[in-house]
Amino acid sequence: MPALVFTVVAALAACSDGRSVGPSLAESRVGASDLRTYRVGIGDKVRLNVFGEADLSGTYEVNGNGNIALPLAGEVKAAGLDIDGVRAAVVRRLSDGYLKSPRVTVEIAGYRPIYVHGEVRTGGEFPFKVGTRLRDAIAVAGGYTYRANQGYVILSRDGTSRETRVAMPNDMLVMPGDNIRVPERFF
Repeated sequence: MPALVFTVVAALAACSDGRSVGPSLAESRVGASDLRTYRVGIGDKVRLNVFGEADLSGTYEVNGNGNIALPLAGEVKAAGLDIDGVRAAVVRRLSDGYLKSPRVTVEIAGYRPIYVHGEVRTGGEFPFKVGTRLRDAIAVAGGYTYRANQGYVILSRDGTSRETRVAMPNDMLVMPGDNIRVPERFF
């Protein structure tokens, strides 16, 4: 009997892909409220307003190095920082020999896109919209193909290679930069 139990447990473990089966409690609550503590990433656009300095004010895209390039002042690290962190970094850079006491406001002008691929009709890059849910992202990509496994999707968040298996249907909110893969069913 113990050998049979061991065999069954070993067989089940071999079938596991090491990913979680559904969203954790924290993942299921991710969404619009997280945009308040949102961390800027590559591809986001930020709008800077520097009081009294029209030439420095404008919309800047976070480049591939995670920086925004300011005229004359050079590049300022933005990726991984929240809005207040970006503002503080810009103020530090401008205070370093450019302006005496710069007054700066920062806001997100455009979020980085989401990506939906795999067994969807028209996969690709899509603009992020606040309030988009997983099921909405799949609909924007044309819906499932006939080969799609509609039981789960594979989600990569924050540009990491860490994948999470999320059970479907699911009302989890999509975040900027999310990579959603719909797998193929095997039977």
